[in-house]
Amino acid sequence: MKLKPLDDRVVVKPQEAEEKTPGGIVLPDTAKEKPLMGKVIAVGDGKRLENGTRAKMSVSKNDIVLFGKYSGSDVEIDGVEYKILRESEILGVVEQ
Repeated sequence: MKLKPLDDRVVVKPQEAEEKTPGGIVLPDTAKEKPLMGKVIAVGDGKRLENGTRAKMSVSKNDIVLFGKYSGSDVEIDGVEYKILRESEILGVVEQ
């Protein structure tokens, strides 16, 4: 199934939570924090402006982005977890 976000929305696949601390302690599932970083899978066409044109999106497919802990909507498609965010909910792009 393909998912095409509308307007200024972005589909992100969150990165998996760490299973070990830097000191080597294994964390149980209940202690893992929600991931705050993910890879952009799909990008909408951009927000429609008053003059009818669309604003250019500042993120693109395959970007690694940071987002807030409780931002966006969680969806599951074909057994894979995704997050749908508005562009304004993205905190930054990780430069590689």
